[in-house]
Amino acid sequence: EENGHQNKRLKRGAGEEEAEDQSKKSPKRKIVLLMAYSGKGYHGMQRNMGSSQFKTIEDDLVSALVQSGCIPENHGEDMKKMSFQRCARTDKGVSAAGQIVSLKVRLIDDILQKINNHLPSHIRILGLKRVTGGFNSKNKCDARTYSYMLPTFAFAHKDHDVQEEVYRLDRETLDRVNKLLSCYKGTHNFHNFTSQKGPRDPSARRYIMEMYCGEPFVRENMEFAVIKVKGQSFMMHQIRKMIGLVIAIVKGYAAESILERSWGEEKVDVPKAPGLGLVLERVHFEKYNRRFGNDGLHEPLEWTEEEEKIAVFKEQYIYPTIINTEKEEKSMANWLSTLPIHDFNSSAVEMQANNKNSKNSSDLEGSDGCGDDSD
Repeated sequence: EENGHQNKRLKRGAGEEEAEDQSKKSPKRKIVLLMAYSGKGYHGMQRNMGSSQFKTIEDDLVSALVQSGCIPENHGEDMKKMSFQRCARTDKGVSAAGQIVSLKVRLIDDILQKINNHLPSHIRILGLKRVTGGFNSKNKCDARTYSYMLPTFAFAHKDHDVQEEVYRLDRETLDRVNKLLSCYKGTHNFHNFTSQKGPRDPSARRYIMEMYCGEPFVRENMEFAVIKVKGQSFMMHQIRKMIGLVIAIVKGYAAESILERSWGEEKVDVPKAPGLGLVLERVHFEKYNRRFGNDGLHEPLEWTEEEEKIAVFKEQYIYPTIINTEKEEKSMANWLSTLPIHDFNSSAVEMQANNKNSKNSSDLEGSDGCGDDSD
């Protein structure tokens, strides 16, 4: 019997055994990981247990955590066992430069390098920090900042014949875009900017801290601009619809008054811009940092040292993916061609008549994308 055991041990290989021994000795601790990824080809961040046909970012992450020896295999199968929580549930095709996940792992040597060795190059762990035992990255997050990169021809007026490659955004149009985006600041009822939330659902009220469009720049002969938005939390598709409505107004399909109308109780037809340009830029933990950031045991959840790595990742993986996909698949140009189909002028009475059938579903509580950005 003794020899039998010995043979089994030899068969497994010394390297494997050494890694297992080391990981068993390593203490389990609550940490956060700073993640960056290009979302193209993935069905969002969140893992769909039991549905292997739709690959998510978390599928690749969990696999790397198991293979590197940070977590046992059964924690990969049941993520509650490692207290796993993502800060934002990014949607299909959406990228991230500053996603945060919290979980319990074995703190093995060279942990970041070992996890990254088992990840594809378009998913990177850029940083790690210890946090308090009860930390939950979704609940402790005060705000999220997203960016949306789009070709500037999206803002060309519908009556102008535009050649996409040569279009350049003028100062007057950029100023108008920023005036409209600034209207979103403050607290508004965004029930028209998501699905399955009625006008009286309290969770449809959201607080937006800032929203603006930066200076345009040229890449691959096409002009792009980046819109930044910071809010407490966002509902599913909210950011894409906020941008979609501003584009519809600037292009001349909808009147400016539709913005005020959209926050009222009536149902308004709000177009949803493509998902391609959306990037989770960073998540904010101001309250946590004030309480625990300087307690001598924990570091504040700020990533100034990692900023250069984040910038390099964006230049290498996120921006080229957005630019090349836009040029090849023309997602913005194709979406713009659907804007004339939308009905921006219906009265509330007409809309109610048209939406009698869907009214019941719009009053349902949404699947809670609410404390969590599901865009």
